[in-house]
Amino acid sequence: MFFIMHVSSISRRLRAAALTALLGLALAACTSTTATTPAASGSSGMAGGSGMSPAGTSSAASSGMTGMTGMAMSSADPMPSGGGLAKTQDGYTLKLLSGSLNTAAFRFEILDSMGMAVTAFEPDQTKLMHFYLVRSDLTGYQHVHPSMAAGGVWTAPLATSAPGSYRVYASFIVKDSGGALKAYVLSAPVSMSGSATTTALPAAATSTSVDGYTVTVDGTLMAGMTRTFTVSVSKNGQPVHDLQPYLETYAHLTAIHQGDLAFAHLHPEGAAATADAGGPTLTFQTAMPESGNWRVFIQFRTAGVLHTAAITVSVS
Repeated sequence: MFFIMHVSSISRRLRAAALTALLGLALAACTSTTATTPAASGSSGMAGGSGMSPAGTSSAASSGMTGMTGMAMSSADPMPSGGGLAKTQDGYTLKLLSGSLNTAAFRFEILDSMGMAVTAFEPDQTKLMHFYLVRSDLTGYQHVHPSMAAGGVWTAPLATSAPGSYRVYASFIVKDSGGALKAYVLSAPVSMSGSATTTALPAAATSTSVDGYTVTVDGTLMAGMTRTFTVSVSKNGQPVHDLQPYLETYAHLTAIHQGDLAFAHLHPEGAAATADAGGPTLTFQTAMPESGNWRVFIQFRTAGVLHTAAITVSVS
């Protein structure tokens, strides 16, 4: 009796295995067919690019989505590689049209591998271009959103800066030749004439204050590893629950490395869904490219006012 039951069990398993194999072949065939369609060709954020930019401007269909169907841009944007210190990457080049910061409007272009101005960009947290400025001692931070003329010349509305050496960063997303979204941060050194006074970098801390708010950070950061980093906002000792959306999220974080001024953008988990309802704790995914001290700039909005808190964190 035991032998008969055992053979029956084996038979059932063989039939199940055969059915599984047939289903696997059918699914593989479906997958192979789908991958050749135009819709699928632009869905992968891992495809390599030629550096050539497609003509035209971004479409409304891609303004809120990446290639991962149903995921908001704020939580699934492609992440730029490297530390943002290159002027040229994958055929894209940051060309400064303003020689220094001694100008009311800072102008620049993004050139493709043929030396032509790129005019097709994809929204990154509601903006086609994020432009940053920071002085070599990690003071004078600015984050603005330039406007682009028809020919591809960008104008950044920077506030007057103190004398000294600076670095500017252009952060943007484009589609490569295969239609995949690619994120870049390109940068270049600039200066503001005059006698400069250097400010010492504050020591690493877990909290800082701005405009009456206390901002507390938590998380052990390690170079080259994606780690969770949290930011909590309070006022007068009470947790804040009325953060307003800013660039699709309840806070925007940028980090600059002491010394070489390497750049890191900390992406939040999830998008801001309701006005005046964010906080008190926000979670970010970090991938710092190198160890050392980083100055983290935390931007959040309340009652229509944008606040920028700065804090030094140590990355091991």
